[in-house]
Amino acid sequence: MADGNETIEKKVMDALAKVIDPELGIDLVNLGLIYDVKVDDDGLCTVTMTLTTMGCPLTDFLNKAINEAVVGVAGVNNCKVNLVWEPAWDISKMSRFARLALGIHG
Repeated sequence: MADGNETIEKKVMDALAKVIDPELGIDLVNLGLIYDVKVDDDGLCTVTMTLTTMGCPLTDFLNKAINEAVVGVAGVNNCKVNLVWEPAWDISKMSRFARLALGIHG
């Protein structure tokens, strides 16, 4: 994250922590789906993320929810979701909170 935009990027991450995966009932940040957030000088926020599986039926729903959350942050004018498959997501990317909430131990 760029030094000058660190505060706004933290606010974006806080906003993304309120976007809940409806299938799992856990937010995208704790699920480990958000890999990076960058905000440029023009207020374009690029969210680099992945999904738990390719062909996820919730892709459109999540894109809409992410866009709404991100552009709701002061200083962000637009949102671009950069969906990546590398590195591949696995349960090790989940926070301890998410693993406990889903009953995953270890």
